[in-house]
Amino acid sequence: MTDLCNSCPRNCNKNRKVETGYCGVTEQPKVARAFLHMWEEPCISGTRGSGTIFFSGCNLKCVYCQNFSISQKNFGREITEGRLEEIVEELVHKGAHNINLVNPSHYVHAIARVLRALKAEGKLTVPVVYNSNGYESIEALKAIEGLIDIYLPDMKYSTCETSLKYSKAKDYPHVSQKAVLEMYRQVGSPVLDDSGIIHKGLVIRHLILPGHTKESISVLNWISESLPKSVYVSLMSQYTPFYDAEKYPEINRPITRKEYQRVVEQLYKLGLEEGYVQERQSADTQYIPDFNLEGV
Repeated sequence: MTDLCNSCPRNCNKNRKVETGYCGVTEQPKVARAFLHMWEEPCISGTRGSGTIFFSGCNLKCVYCQNFSISQKNFGREITEGRLEEIVEELVHKGAHNINLVNPSHYVHAIARVLRALKAEGKLTVPVVYNSNGYESIEALKAIEGLIDIYLPDMKYSTCETSLKYSKAKDYPHVSQKAVLEMYRQVGSPVLDDSGIIHKGLVIRHLILPGHTKESISVLNWISESLPKSVYVSLMSQYTPFYDAEKYPEINRPITRKEYQRVVEQLYKLGLEEGYVQERQSADTQYIPDFNLEGV
């Protein structure tokens, strides 16, 4: 039974040593790009960039995913855990403010082994960011406790209907809420240095979807009611229709100025003033990384 994967809420029960799970990949890490990313939140990218490692595969099936080539089409290169250690070291050597693990959930056990090895050897000298879609099991998060300095989860939805329709995960709202509370328990509110670079803490992302401002407001209300105001919220307006969005006319467009303003007003009304509000003009394909196996 130990070979069967149930490390994410899908509980697909597949032996990912020899077959792919619901995430579309085996347990061997598969990476699409590793580089110094300058377009994350300012406290993460800083002046030198975030040492970002984009993993292939995903336990969600978001119909509008801008990274669909790696999350849904599973583009990338399989690497050993030893090579993953080397990639981390290379990014640190290049001056990365942190190591940013993007969409790491389905490789959590391999990542834990790599981080423990690097820490034991004294080679991990910068904070580690766990950059997640928010669809996490509590057991998996507890397995990496003490290895992660910064949690950067999405909180995508507040209703089961919407999360089922667009990400094929009816239980996403409940699962993500529990996961975010566990993340906060582990790392607390953000701690920044004198240069404004984050060293520890929770930063929650929320992407505004067209036609779903009520959903966004509900997510913000939950954050306000459930967590201290010192937790950072990164409100994102960069939604651009991608992948299968054209099959869903209601989201096959950018958000409007009115939608943007309505959600931003609620953010400030709730006193969620720590964090970032993305400009509406950020809905541009230039901010989407080119997945070209750089650094892999």
